[in-house]
Amino acid sequence: MVTLVPGLAAANPPGVVRESGRTAGFAVRDSVLTVGRTIGAFFAHGPRTAKYTWKANAALTKANAHAGGARVRYEAHDER
Repeated sequence: MVTLVPGLAAANPPGVVRESGRTAGFAVRDSVLTVGRTIGAFFAHGPRTAKYTWKANAALTKANAHAGGARVRYEAHDER
C-alpha cells in the first residue's frame, strides 16, 4: 500500500475522469459520423466510395482516440 500512495498523490482524478468522458464522447460522435457518411457515400456514389469513406473515417476516429488516450495519460500523471 505504501508504494501506491505516491502514485495516487501524483494523479489528478477529476482530470482523468473528465478526459476519459471527453474521449468516450468523441469516440461515439466520430462513430456516428462515420456510419452516416458511409451510408451517404453508398447511396450517392456506390459501394467502392462507401468502403473508402469508411476506412478514411475509421482512421480519423482511431487517431482521435489515440489523442484522447494521450490526454488521459497526461492527466493521470499531472501533479497539481
